[in-house]
Order: sequence, then structure tokens, then C-alpha cells
Amino acid sequence: MKVLFVVPRYGTEVVGGAETAARLLAEHLALQPGWEVLVATTGAKDFVTWAEEYRPGREWINGVQVDRYASEHGRLPDFHPLSAALLADPTGVTVEEADRWLDLQGPYCPGLIEAVVTTDADVAVFYPYLYFSTVRAIGRMRIPTVLHPAAHDEAALRLPIFPAVYDAADAFVFQTRAERELVERCFPVAHRRQLLLGLGVDDPDGMRAHVGGRPAGEAGDAGGVVAGTPAETPAEVRAGDDPAGGEGGYPYVLCLGRVDRMKGSLLLASWFARYKRRRPGPMRLVYAGPVVEPPPEHDDVDVLGVVDDATKWSLLTGATVLVSPSPFEAFSLVVAEAWSARCPVLVNAACGPTVEQCRRSGGGLPFGSYGLFEASLDRLDADAALRDRLGANGRRYVEARYRWPIVVERYARFLEATVARSR
Repeated sequence: MKVLFVVPRYGTEVVGGAETAARLLAEHLALQPGWEVLVATTGAKDFVTWAEEYRPGREWINGVQVDRYASEHGRLPDFHPLSAALLADPTGVTVEEADRWLDLQGPYCPGLIEAVVTTDADVAVFYPYLYFSTVRAIGRMRIPTVLHPAAHDEAALRLPIFPAVYDAADAFVFQTRAERELVERCFPVAHRRQLLLGLGVDDPDGMRAHVGGRPAGEAGDAGGVVAGTPAETPAEVRAGDDPAGGEGGYPYVLCLGRVDRMKGSLLLASWFARYKRRRPGPMRLVYAGPVVEPPPEHDDVDVLGVVDDATKWSLLTGATVLVSPSPFEAFSLVVAEAWSARCPVLVNAACGPTVEQCRRSGGGLPFGSYGLFEASLDRLDADAALRDRLGANGRRYVEARYRWPIVVERYARFLEATVARSR
């Protein structure tokens, strides 16, 4: 079976939820006997500028053939004022306006589209719904198509160019029930083939004996954390420190992933500073991930930047709690990784998918206000038994649903059935 993944950016250095998920799925699928996995993408690495940073051409990344096509341009300056105007009222936008929005957004890459529509693959997988590479190609394909929307409840989802994208897909893969329900509210796709998949998660218990925290030959990822040169870990949160604040260590709240206002990072910083004013003590906040917009400086906040796999798992193992402050997630790999490390989580109550994961797993708590954030953190800080119980619940949830052998087997069967149905 030959599978073509079509994504706007791709690579081990690329940090992003949808693109990271696509890469991990492609790499694990390529390990299966009888499967050939191809990727068509651009030379972009940064999701803000979409500037060309990789050379066009072919390379192999962890067993996957990757073909990069040169974009005519990345994100143009006119995009931001136009986007602000259109997204203020997306239902009043014309198709022509939305088409211009898409082209200005970048990466604008007609060469990729022409290559994709002539592929000899058996099935094409598009990931995510939002960009030029999906919108301009999916309706022109002559082979079965599978769309991983990675949809959030955002204004762009209501633009008039996207109904045709969802209508063109032969099948859908969703990460959570909340994502599926959102898409079905917006588009008439409930009758199409669907798979509720999630994403595979590594087991830190099985990785500790391997150099770098991962088995040789496997790709590791920190849910958008691992890339580039790893940062030093401050001594107060170093692996082996007592997470309860014993000798040589401090208790800490951990936030993994991109440090960015849109990810809720600045909201968390503000609420943590308020918490420290009301609760003086040893608790710290640790950010680990690419820094797009740094939080205000604070004596009890550590911003590590990018970290490697071993550091990531050490941070998760020692944390009092992982906080996912983002209101815009379709799945949240870092939440699942926290549970894999038996770490409880707090999630933004405005994010349906992460709230769903907490409800179904019993591994975390939602917060929708500062008061709930404070009360939840107080309770977790004071109650080691509760932390252990939530972490154990989360671990069982991941074991049952999100280990890579389970995920890849279900995904491979789904792709085979989608192709067979089209014949």
C-alpha cells in the first residue's frame, strides 16, 4: 500500500500540533511491512512566515520519502489586515475574499498541487484542513482521500471556501469526539467514513534504557517541544529532585509546548503570578517549548525553551501537574504524554477536546476561571494521593487507547478499507 501525506510543512525540526502528528503517524506507518509512505510538502518551517527554509527536492526522513516543492511566496504582509477583517464576520465573507485570504496566508505553492494530483499513490492523506496544500488539491484528486481536519472551534472554520474541502474528502480521521462533533455541526459529513484515532504516545518506562530517551531508530517528539538545540534544565527542576519540595528541589507546575499567547501561555503566566501573590511559597512554573512570545519575567517562572526527549520525560515525571492552558486543541499530545508519565493535568475548560480527555480518563481537572485554577492547584499541591490517582487513571487511559501499535494497526486497517471501498 502506498500512502501520500500532503502537509504544508514537514520535518523533525518543525514544531506544530498537526504537522507533528502527521510526521509521527507517517513514520510509524512506514515501519509496517508492505507499506510505502510518501510526503509532499513545501520548504517552509515557520508557521507564521511560511518562508522557504528547506531546499526543494527529495530526502528521506526516518524511513519516509519527503518531496519538497518551492513556494512562490510565504505569508504576505496584506494577510494580517485582511484576516482581521474577514474573521470578524466569517459568515459574511465572499468566496473570492476567502480565496484571497488563503493565497495570502501561504505557503502559496502551485507546484506542490500539480505534483499531488498526478501521484501514483493508492490513497492521499491531507493534514490539516486550513492551508493551501489541502484546499487547492483535495478536490482534484483521482484517488481516495482522507482528511485529518485538526479542526478547532475558530472563525476560519466558517469561511466559505471550506465546505468544498470537507465535501471532497472520502473519509475523515478525528482525534477526539469533540472534534468530530464540531466538524459535523459545521459540515454535512456524518455519513462519510470516519475513524476516531487520536495519536500514538511513547511509554517512558520502556525508553529509559535508551540513549536520548528513545529506542534507536525511532523518532521522538515532545508534542511540539523537541527541536533544535536543547536548553539547560535549571537545578531546581532537574530530574531526580523531589517534586514535593524536599531537599534540593521545588514543586513545579509544567507547561509543555509552544510558548505563545494563542496557546494560553500568557494567561497561565498571569494567573500563576496572581497565585504566587496569594500563595507565597516554593511552587514554580516551568515552560518548556519554542518561545514565540515570552511571558513577563517573574522570580518563580522558568522558561527553558526547547528541550530534548530525556529532559521532557524528567520534567513530566517530577511535575506536580501539567497545565494545558490552550483553548484551541484538537487532541493535545502533551496531555497524553503527561498521563504516560503518570502526571495529572489541568486543562482549559474552553477546550472541548482536552476537557473530553479528562472526563473520559479521570486523569485531570478543567479550570474555567482563576478561582478554579487556584483551588485545583491548591488541592493537587496538598494531596499526593490525589495526584497519584489522577496520574494512574491517565496512564491506564493511554495504555488502552494510544500506544503506537494500537494506533497504527487501526489506522492501517482504515486506510485499506477506504481504498477497497473506492474500487
